[in-house]
Amino acid sequence: MPRRWQLMVLLPVAALVPAMWIASAPRPAFGDADAARFETGDAARGQIVFLAGDCASCHASPGQGDRLRLGGGIALASPFGTFRPPNISPDPEDGIGRWRGVDLANALMAGVSPDRRHYYPALPYVAYARMQPEDVADLMAYLRSLPAVAGRTPPHELSFPFTVRRVVGFWKLLYLDRTPLSPDPSRDAAWNRGRYLVQAVAHCAECHSSRNSLGAIREKTRYAGGPDQEGTGFVPNITPERIGGWRLEDMVRLLTTGQRPDGRRVGSSMADVVVNTAGLPQTDREAIAAYILSLPTRPTPSP
Repeated sequence: MPRRWQLMVLLPVAALVPAMWIASAPRPAFGDADAARFETGDAARGQIVFLAGDCASCHASPGQGDRLRLGGGIALASPFGTFRPPNISPDPEDGIGRWRGVDLANALMAGVSPDRRHYYPALPYVAYARMQPEDVADLMAYLRSLPAVAGRTPPHELSFPFTVRRVVGFWKLLYLDRTPLSPDPSRDAAWNRGRYLVQAVAHCAECHSSRNSLGAIREKTRYAGGPDQEGTGFVPNITPERIGGWRLEDMVRLLTTGQRPDGRRVGSSMADVVVNTAGLPQTDREAIAAYILSLPTRPTPSP
């Protein structure tokens, strides 16, 4: 190939590489100027956020019965490999004991680590991104009250190109929406509270939806169920297509005891979720139930 044609090919490529590097850069949601707002949280309110967010379900140290020992390390299988949730106890060496509140906010609401790396969306920051900053401050206050747990977790077990975290930056450009959830004035306070808990904090759609080839939720299946990401079954449809005959008290009972209207109990990962929702205030369980029962009907996708 003549030299001038080589240059015509190479110059655009040379210009494209730095543009792609910039486009895929981690973008924190908050900076140092915002740090103070995340240092005045209330631990009692943070406990509610902790329960609603199912934090212990992923971050509790496996093999022991204390759900508040958040040493991480459980294996989470996925189509992309095995993820290992990290230690989020207050341990200053192996956990988040040296984190500021703003660091937690950037992790949950932007998927960015304190050292400015992308977190994988196995951490459901796509949902957490719509949390209220005050709730993150409260959560940090609660996490700081828990026991420190020594020990770092094993690394993720991923294959190339998923080992390159910078690739996550392009995924975020497509699927990360930080737009806050504004209250719907046509609905009452309970429904709006339920929507916030279901969509942002409890991230229910992360399990009760099917996903595309990039691992993002397929919108037409949101809450309509889909294959379990760990490959162990099918997560049920929670729209009226499947639970249209349920009453508010049926859903509240399930969130409190795990019992379904037909007398059977939920199992698998949902049983662990119920351990968390059972600790929420009754008003929050009722709010979650009210919102879920208002979801639009969507057909269950094929397995």
